[in-house]
Amino acid sequence: MSDLEQRSLWFLNTHVIVRVSARDGSDGISVLEHRASRGDSPPLHIHYDEDEIFHVLEGEVRYRVGDDERRARAGETLLAPKGIPHTYRVESSEARMLTITRGGFESFVRAFGRPAEREGLPDPSGPPTSEQAEALAGACRQFGIELVGPPLS
Repeated sequence: MSDLEQRSLWFLNTHVIVRVSARDGSDGISVLEHRASRGDSPPLHIHYDEDEIFHVLEGEVRYRVGDDERRARAGETLLAPKGIPHTYRVESSEARMLTITRGGFESFVRAFGRPAEREGLPDPSGPPTSEQAEALAGACRQFGIELVGPPLS
């Protein structure tokens, strides 16, 4: 698999580009660029092993971190501390954002994602089947992530 194939992934209904891999440096820092369409929202979840920093590059994204909700636009950054439930929802037609972590989330994306077949977003797959939801929950547990609630509506 080429370096580009290893760095350009479809993860659920998003396109992820690994801009800086945890393997690239000595501190294990990872920078992932996510491209997602309106309504994209992962289940409410907790990362137990690492903080997550989000930086919006384009579009508008609504974040929930703990009990706080906030809309972020291009140029805005926020922190989801480890141990705090969080999620987001893309409110614009499309959004691009960076996710910065200590590399565990990158490992999860690589394990559960698949090489992107082309530029752009994957074809929408709709809500996950019960088998897909179980597989996602299992993968999350493997990487120190717990699903604790539904996506934002």
